[in-house]
Amino acid sequence: MKLQAIVTQYVAFRKSLGEGFRSNEQVLKSFCHALGDRLDVGEVQAAQVDAFLAGTGPLTSRWYVKYCALRGFYRYALTRGYVKGSPLPVVIPKRPQPLVPYVYSREDLRRLLDGALRYQKHRGQLEPFVVQTLLLFIYATGLRVRESLTLTLGDVDLRERLVTVRQSKFFKSRLVPLGPQLMKALANYAARCEGAGYPQGSGSPFFPARGGGPINIVTLQANFARNRKRADIRRVDGGRYQPRIHDLRHTFAVHRLVAWYREGAEVQRWLPHLSVYLGHACLASTSVYLSMTPELLTQASMRFEKHALKGGLHD
Repeated sequence: MKLQAIVTQYVAFRKSLGEGFRSNEQVLKSFCHALGDRLDVGEVQAAQVDAFLAGTGPLTSRWYVKYCALRGFYRYALTRGYVKGSPLPVVIPKRPQPLVPYVYSREDLRRLLDGALRYQKHRGQLEPFVVQTLLLFIYATGLRVRESLTLTLGDVDLRERLVTVRQSKFFKSRLVPLGPQLMKALANYAARCEGAGYPQGSGSPFFPARGGGPINIVTLQANFARNRKRADIRRVDGGRYQPRIHDLRHTFAVHRLVAWYREGAEVQRWLPHLSVYLGHACLASTSVYLSMTPELLTQASMRFEKHALKGGLHD
């Protein structure tokens, strides 16, 4: 049986179970394209699989994403008798160091937002004021980039100061409240979009591309990378990746934790609320935001010192 036919059958099977399966589907489609649509599934060689997994660059977490997608596919093919054995590698390479998100400083954020509005070169499909508001929105709400890009005018209720995130990651929908400062910025932005002639239907994108349709995430990431370089924002901590647009979400979470420490709030008590707000499937996913940035560590140390002195602790 042809590789392409079984992949199509497998993807349909996984989706019938209620899974989104978008990332794995993309991996399997790339696998078929790399090996050829007409290849019989039983003719796939281990060397071909190794080449697909390795790609052209250094080993990254992407290797494991592709491996897991293929592992599920070959389990399916084996149990149904389409193949007699799996060509997947037996020895799994050591996983590289996990990606450490970049936490933007207040000055970084100011330069990013100013740069997005001033940036003119290679504007392409993106209007500068739309990009600027989008970056502000992601930082101020902590939404995922894809969640923000799929918002429609009907999802953003400026009167009630609520954003409805529909069927996002893990098939969750949630309501996200808007603060007064962000609300004012979004009201001005919405009026500007209407004045510029962008579509105003309830299903129209809240953050539209210049043609009125949704913004392509790859286009946005390329625009952000150019803006970041122009703003001279880069890592100096030896991290493998330069600051990304998704790191605005991580920055939101860390800044929220710092604010709670400064306010004297019980951070552990409020952490589950942050988890629900961010749309995480479990509290463990939110706990990663407790990573100790210098600012967060300072606030935690100050809290400990305050409690230690109150409790009469001595050296």
